[in-house]
Amino acid sequence: MPGNSRAAGTHHSRPSSSEEPPDLEDQELLLAAAYVSDAQYNRNVPFETSPQAIRLYHFYNHWTMRAATYFFIWVNLALALFEEPAVFPLPFLVTSIAEVLCLTAFFGRLVHFAKVTPQKVFWKDTKNICVMVTIVLTLIDLVIYGSLEAVNIRGVRWSRALRPVFLINFPESRQIRRTFRSIRNTLPDILYVFLLFLFSMMIFSLMALKLFGDRDLRTVEGSPYFTNILDIAFELYVLVTTANSPDVMMPAYELNWWYSLYFITYIIINTYIFMSVFLAVIYNNYRKHLKNEIHTLAYLKHHKMTEAFNILKVKVGTEFVVKEARWRRLVKVVAPDVSSSHLELLLRISDEGQKGHVDKVNFLRLADLLNIRVVAINIKKHPLETWMPRVYQSSTSLLVQKMVQHRIFVWVYDVIILINAIFIALDEKDSLISYAEWLFLSLYIIEILLKLYTYEPSAYFGRKQFWNWFDTLIIIAALLATVANTTIQARKYNSQQVLDIVLILRILRLLRVIVSIQRFRVIVTTLINIGPTMLTFGGLVLVVYYAFAIIGMEVFHGKIHFLDPGSGSPDALVCGNPALKDSAFAQGRYCKNNFNDLASSLILLTELTVVNQWHILADGFALVTHQAAKLYFIGFHVVVVILIVNIFIAFILEAFFVAYSLEKSEVETAIEKKIQELGVGVQEEEVQNGGLIDNMDAKDSGFSADEGDNKKKDLKGLYFRIASKKYKTVDTLLQQMFESEIAPEGKDPSLKEILSFSPKKVNFDNSA
Repeated sequence: MPGNSRAAGTHHSRPSSSEEPPDLEDQELLLAAAYVSDAQYNRNVPFETSPQAIRLYHFYNHWTMRAATYFFIWVNLALALFEEPAVFPLPFLVTSIAEVLCLTAFFGRLVHFAKVTPQKVFWKDTKNICVMVTIVLTLIDLVIYGSLEAVNIRGVRWSRALRPVFLINFPESRQIRRTFRSIRNTLPDILYVFLLFLFSMMIFSLMALKLFGDRDLRTVEGSPYFTNILDIAFELYVLVTTANSPDVMMPAYELNWWYSLYFITYIIINTYIFMSVFLAVIYNNYRKHLKNEIHTLAYLKHHKMTEAFNILKVKVGTEFVVKEARWRRLVKVVAPDVSSSHLELLLRISDEGQKGHVDKVNFLRLADLLNIRVVAINIKKHPLETWMPRVYQSSTSLLVQKMVQHRIFVWVYDVIILINAIFIALDEKDSLISYAEWLFLSLYIIEILLKLYTYEPSAYFGRKQFWNWFDTLIIIAALLATVANTTIQARKYNSQQVLDIVLILRILRLLRVIVSIQRFRVIVTTLINIGPTMLTFGGLVLVVYYAFAIIGMEVFHGKIHFLDPGSGSPDALVCGNPALKDSAFAQGRYCKNNFNDLASSLILLTELTVVNQWHILADGFALVTHQAAKLYFIGFHVVVVILIVNIFIAFILEAFFVAYSLEKSEVETAIEKKIQELGVGVQEEEVQNGGLIDNMDAKDSGFSADEGDNKKKDLKGLYFRIASKKYKTVDTLLQQMFESEIAPEGKDPSLKEILSFSPKKVNFDNSA
């Protein structure tokens, strides 16, 4: 019974009597809702099943608690902007109080988690230990640093590099944590390839030392050429990234053109072959481990839904089912914002025979049903048809509406946009060009007015009509830009910033091409739909960037300064450090590339990720500190460019192709079939183009109730469609990516077997 305190995931027995006390029924409903919610969002949190623990668990998962946790995480990370070295300096007392408040919030969240989780599970969970240890270390660092500040001794805030631990280890960041875990499991396979790559590079380094070391060659800067094995190894590593090509080859090439074969061979082997192998091995193994993770999630989802069914089931005839009334209450608890029409649709899908109950097979699909975006559309008459029906339904009015709905109307405006692009590129000082801008703007405004005349305004500007909003906002921006540009020219205003803004707003008008061309719109929509997946990797990159930025600020802060070259100061030519005299760093005027605050550090790390000229940046910081500083830049390149960026590119490509071309899932197909059976279906293209009114009759809409089923309500004027490429969670997209490869078959494993799944214990045929 739920009154007994035990961990979630064990079998829940039900009393034989169908009559249950109201309190007991509510408790069972809350417990079942917790299971379904966990299955919907793929949460794997063992929780106690006592009534108090269940209520605490629902509160723990409430959006306000999650939002508060993320708020304090971001505040904690943002403190680096206000701490020395700071972008916006604040006293140490202010930042330390803010950090203590954040730590208090993290500790409270951890205590809340401990209240809903079995104690043995809580203390065995590594992420809880990491959070507690990080809190303690941060407090120790604050005390030590504050004490040193009190006696005017500059300390090192080493605990700041640990702040991303909070972002990674709270349950809300399970996608980022899963990505880290998959990368960690991939590292052993990558290590062998990396060691082989290093061996190849050292062989070529020794060859270079013997070939060029005794020939007294000089670089362009006048430095000895290939006389030190460590310098050679660094230059050859940089050559793999092509950042120093062909400069590194030129002294040898000038001596004898035959030596170019050495560099060509090196580039073919290490840049093209080894880097391609890196990409293949990294993605192949990452995908394999990710698939195992998603396989485990699929089994856990099935297990949780089975537990929820066992809690709510009653026996009807020879089978166990969930009564319609309890099913409705369950859905309202799990998804309180679900509309009555959407709820009715889900019930029709789950209770196919309209028997008044839901069987086990259909009940187990509830989590997937809730993850499919079903858009309800309330078809209404155009206001003009209500106000003046004779005019709106006249032959002239119908001709205008038919013209606007025709494909040729779109083609005409495509041509207008292209002509407008040509005029924008021309000299606007010409009076003809200036008048043409007003002509194009008038045509765009007429287009919007004609569409609002043809399509019902509230449907055209519906909450889900992104492209219609986008199109209209672009036109408004173009209108503002044209008016502002005319005003500026009339008053001879010369503010360059205002002129830049006006120019950008005018050019943004060309983005209407995306709206007009269907293929463009599909591609952009697909990119938007896989945005959550990109954000997962964005969180991963943020964690790595932040840690490297904090380390860089502690090591390199104050070593390089940017001084205005026009100030006349001699230090401006050497970036405030004499060690950079005559260096490529100073000659390239890279002085703003420094670690003097968090913003500058993140910009510099972005430049390193691009890899162009990254060796000059590394040489500059090595000159002002020690040659060992190059290890920092090599480490960043290996972690970010070779590992994370390769995974990011390959994974996003696959996610894009899945979202762009994959057929609907089995659950989506079932929903779409039921929508069409009920006669309340509408195609997504019709909604995007606004073509709703002419294609359907509002008076025939609604669910047709069967005979004797008077308790069902007709939903007049409502139509539905599946937003088939939209996913409520990242896990939903990931599961669809591997759906055909990991679908559970045969007898379901036990919970213990599910939790013991690992890449070493579970073998899947890889089809990367």
